[in-house]
Amino acid sequence: MTPNEVDVLVVGAGLSGLRAATVLHRHGLTVRVLESADRVGGRMATDVVDGFRCDRGFQVLNTSYPALHAALAPHGLDSLGARPFEPGAAIRAGDGELHRFVNPLRRPASAPATALDDLFGPIEKAKLVAWTARVLASPPSRTATLVDSSAAQDLDAAGLGGAVTDRFLRPFLSGVLAETALETSAAFVRLVWRSFALGTIVVPDDGMEALPRRLAAALPEGTVTLGTRVHAVRGGPTPALDTDGGTLSARAVVVAADPRTAAALLPGVAEPRMNALTTFFHVPPQAPTASPLLHLDGTGGPVVNTMVMTAAAPGYSADGRPLVASSIVGTPGSTGVDEPAVRRELARIWGVGTDDWAHLHTAQVDEALPLFEAGRPVRRDVDLGENLFVAGDHRDTPSTQGALVSGRRAAQAVLARLGAA
Repeated sequence: MTPNEVDVLVVGAGLSGLRAATVLHRHGLTVRVLESADRVGGRMATDVVDGFRCDRGFQVLNTSYPALHAALAPHGLDSLGARPFEPGAAIRAGDGELHRFVNPLRRPASAPATALDDLFGPIEKAKLVAWTARVLASPPSRTATLVDSSAAQDLDAAGLGGAVTDRFLRPFLSGVLAETALETSAAFVRLVWRSFALGTIVVPDDGMEALPRRLAAALPEGTVTLGTRVHAVRGGPTPALDTDGGTLSARAVVVAADPRTAAALLPGVAEPRMNALTTFFHVPPQAPTASPLLHLDGTGGPVVNTMVMTAAAPGYSADGRPLVASSIVGTPGSTGVDEPAVRRELARIWGVGTDDWAHLHTAQVDEALPLFEAGRPVRRDVDLGENLFVAGDHRDTPSTQGALVSGRRAAQAVLARLGAA
C-alpha cells in the first residue's frame, strides 16, 4: 500500500498520533503515520545509557487515567509490566527533618502518622483535607469549567497559600506542571490532584517509551514510517502533505506533531508557551533508600523531585546498580543550576553524601509541556475544516491522559466527517 492509497495520513507518532491511528484502524480505515524521528513516542522517550533506562523528563503513568486503560485494552497496564511507586511523598523541610506523607486513600494505615506529622499545622491540614474532599466530590466535567483562575489563586482562596503550598503542593506540582509559579489553570491542577488522590504512580519496567511502542505494535506492520519530515499541509477535498519523499494525499489528514510544529503547519493553531524540564541521572554506590517513594524539597530549592527509579522498577538497571532521577524546572542554561549544584542539593534532600555518585546522563527537554494557562478551555477543537484535523496535549490537558484523549477525539472527528463512525 502506498501512502496515496490510504484513507488517513497522520503526522507524528507520539501518543496522540498513535492513539488516533489505532482508533481509525479499528473502525476499518487505512492509515499511514509519518514520523520525522527515528523512533515512535515523541516527547515520551527512554534513552538507554550504560545499561540504564533514562526517561526524558519527569514522566510517570497514573493508574486512574481512563484514557490509558482504554488505549491498552484488553490487557491493560499489565502489558507494560507496570511497577508502582508508594502513593505519597517524602519532603525535606528547612529544619533538615524528613517528613513522609502517604496518601491515606491508598494506604489507610498511614493516616495516623500523616495526621501527626508537623510539617505544617493541624489547621492547614484540615484545609488541605477539605479542599481535597471538594476536588474529589466534583465530577471531572464540572471541574473542567473552573478555568478562570490559576492554581495559585485557587489555593489562596482555599486558605492554602502559605506553608502547605510552599512546603508541599508547589514542590509536588512543579514537577508535574514544569512550572513553579502555579500559573497553570485551576481546572487542570484540580484534575491532576484528583488523579493522584485516586490512582497510583507507575512506570513500565523497561521505561516510559514502552507505552508508545505498545500502541505502535497494535497497528498493522508498515503503518508507521520513520525518518519522514512533513514540510507543508494543504486542506481540501483531497488534503495533501509535502514531505521529504514528495507529495502525499488522502481523504483526511491528522496533524499530531509537537505543538510548535503543529502551529507551523496549520493556520489558526496557536503556538502555546512551552515549559522546560531537565532530569539528571546519577548512579550511587548504594541506593539512598529502598523505598519507591518520591522525594521533594520543601525549602524551595531547584530540585523539584528526586526518586530511586530502581526501587520501583528494577528493569531500569541492567546490572542491579541503583539509578536516581532528579528533575529541575527549566534548563541549566536558563536557571544556572548545573550538575554539581544538583548533586549538592541531593545530598541535603537524601541526607547522604553524594560526592561518589556517578553522573550518568542529563536529559534536557526544552519543550516538555505546553503551559495550560488560566482562561483557556480544557478542550479545544480538533476539526479544523477542509478535512484537516489536529491532535496533541495542547488540544486537551498537558498530560498522558490529555494526549490520548485528543488522539481519540481527532479520530472520532475524522470518522464522523468520512461517514465511517
